[in-house]
Order: sequence, then C-alpha cells, then structure tokens
Amino acid sequence: MMKTSNLLSFISFILIFSGLVTLNPHLLGMSIPFILYLFLGLLSFPSEIKLEFQRTLSTERTTPGSPVDISVQVYNRGQRLDELIIEDKLPSGISLENGAPRHLINIKHGEIVTWKYTIKADRGQYYLDTIQVQSRDKFGVKRNTQSFPTNGQLLVLPQMLKLKRLSIRPRKTRVYSGEIPSRSGGLGVEFYGVREYRPGDTHNSINWKASARYPSRMFSNEFEQERVADVGIILDGRERSNIISNGETIFEYSVIAAASLSNAFLLQGDRVGLLHYGKYLQWTFPGYGKYQREKILRALTSVVPGHSLVFSYLQYLPTQLFPPQSQIVLISPLTKDDPEVLLQIRARGYRVLVISPNPIAFECKNLPTNKNTLMARRILTIERELLLRQLVRGGIRVVNWDVSIPFDQIVGKLSQAPVIPRSVETGI
Repeated sequence: MMKTSNLLSFISFILIFSGLVTLNPHLLGMSIPFILYLFLGLLSFPSEIKLEFQRTLSTERTTPGSPVDISVQVYNRGQRLDELIIEDKLPSGISLENGAPRHLINIKHGEIVTWKYTIKADRGQYYLDTIQVQSRDKFGVKRNTQSFPTNGQLLVLPQMLKLKRLSIRPRKTRVYSGEIPSRSGGLGVEFYGVREYRPGDTHNSINWKASARYPSRMFSNEFEQERVADVGIILDGRERSNIISNGETIFEYSVIAAASLSNAFLLQGDRVGLLHYGKYLQWTFPGYGKYQREKILRALTSVVPGHSLVFSYLQYLPTQLFPPQSQIVLISPLTKDDPEVLLQIRARGYRVLVISPNPIAFECKNLPTNKNTLMARRILTIERELLLRQLVRGGIRVVNWDVSIPFDQIVGKLSQAPVIPRSVETGI
C-alpha cells in the first residue's frame, strides 16, 4: 500500500509535468492543493521525539498462569505530540489478561502519562526490552515508527510442589549425615546390630541381655548411620515420547515433577544434579542447598522438548555423569524400547526410579468416548502395563502417574522404604 506522502508527491509530479508539457495552466493550478497539503503535513510532523519510558512489574518471578501487573509510564521531554500510538511489545508466550499494552495518546511537553495492564505467561524467561512508538502529523501525510529500548525481565518458573520425605536406598552414600540409611554401623536411629563393647560407648548403648550371657565380656548396640546421597534427575525431553493433546503437552507435567523432586531431595540434604535429555544435553552439575535449587529451577525454566537423530533413544544416555552406585530418577512417559536401556543401567549398580506420566490417560481425556476409543485405550493400557512390569521385575521402582491427579498425591508412595528382592540385590 502506497504511503500518503508518496501518493501526494506522485500526483503533484504528474500534474506539474503534464502542465509543463501541454502548457496548460489549469493542470499546474490543480497541483497547488496537493503540494500545499503535502507541505503542511511535513511541516507539522514532529522533528524529534524525546520520550522517556519506565516499566514496572508487580513481580519479576512468578509461576505459569499467575497474573502479573505491568505499569508503563511515559514522560515527554520534547514538543507536544498528537495522535501518538505507543505499544509495549510482548514476546510470544505472554497472553493479555486485562487492559491493553497499546494506547493512542496526546501528550504535552513535560506531561506524564501512565497506564496499566495485566498479563499471564507460560513457563519461560521473557525480556520486555522494547516499546514501539508510532508518530504522524496532523494531516496524516507522514508516519514514523521508532523503537525505544527499556529494561524489563519476567522469569516464569515451573510450579514446585511440596513433597513428603522421599525414601531412596542407593548402594553408595556420601560421608555427610543425612536421612538415608547407609548400611554401616554408627550413630543413627534404626537398630543395626550388636558388637563388642568399645571404650567410649555410652551407658545407654550397652546391650545388658547379651552382656549377661558372657560374664567376662560386654556388648553394645549399634545403629545404622544415616547419610546423604547423590541423586541424578533425568528429564526426558524427546519429542517422540512427549505427546501433545489439544494444544497441551505432557512435558509440562514432567517439568513439574522434576522441580518438585529436586526440591524434596535438596531439603533432605542430598546432592542433586539435573540432565535434560532431548534435542541436546543440558547438564546442571550436582550441588547442595538453596543455590543448587535456584540453578535447577532456572534450567527447568528454559527446557523444551525437541527432536534429535542422536538422542532419540535412551541408549546414548551419558550415565558416566552420575557417580557409580548412586540414585537415578528418570521422568519420562517411556517408549517401548526404553526398558532394555534402563535394565542395563540398573545392572551397572545404579538405583533407578522411574516417574512416568501416563500418556494414554493424558490423550484420552480429550477424545470422544465411543466404542473404538475405549477399545484402543484398553489395548494401549495393557501394553503399557506389560512395559512397566518388565521394569519392576528388574528391580526398578516405577510410579505410573495419571497427570489428572496432583503429583504430590501420587508421589506419597515414595515415602515408604523400597523393598528390593534379594535376588535382584545380589545380582543372582
């Protein structure tokens, strides 16, 4: 579409050129209104826009779906500006909840104009760094669009649920005291065994019944030490395993589980690391405490599922990143070829816990209820049960999670100590 100024210039040129060629004064006279209109429009166009912007967010850290109030303040240091269109550019992933980021205003010299609006955003990190200003003259001859850089950042962290104490039993623990039984005697709560009395044992630790059987010897009770452990959380970001139904992806529930589990393990004093296995590998080095929780939350903020020819299968999972005989937690909907790889990892001495969001229940909730749908769901459910039983028989703990139920309710069974068959424990 031709601009108004270009159209007026073109018409004026044609009339003047035609008048000069034909020596017709009427054509020359007809060009005068167009030239005058063009001249007045260019004359009234603001020579310089001197605006200062200040954007204020009610919070810079929030969770998906939570409202965030944004206030935009405009201060005019230059001449009066009429019919000024100001738009606060919002990146993709942010939806408008109330108000409007785009306004048409008239602003005088030294005047301050303020407006507010409310947004909601999906999980991610957003930079609100541009405000676009469109100015024009009173006659609509010329328009100009200018962008002003601003400071603004919104961090939408994944939802983190508070979980109860999680019981895990890795084969190897660290030297620091914690809440995980270490299979070694010392200071603790649970009874571990009886040994011969050593100088320094407290009076309360003496086992008087055992000592009474041997008049020349004394015995003391020994308790199982409780220590911290290494926990590696693997978030499955493969596109082939994370389905999308009705515009919603099951991957978001996996992110919630990863955030909640990492927080629970860190609160228990464990050393936690995070691996995002998808289009590429994103590794958060293991650590302790609140600083590590912040690192993991920020890593989970930006993860998205993706396709990779290399990482489409779990066989390329870099288990060397995790300490030997430590605890591995895989969060994945699972595919039919995953059990073989997981059983191999289990055979190398790792304790494996699988949190599996149920893709069948997730997709069926958006499908019509009819005979064909029910039959397909039954067949797929049987196949999934066989897949999960294969993991359980190999000594892998599995949580089959219907995402319609909150994760903190499903994960309650993890508060019970895992029961591992002796044949699996010893490898016989």
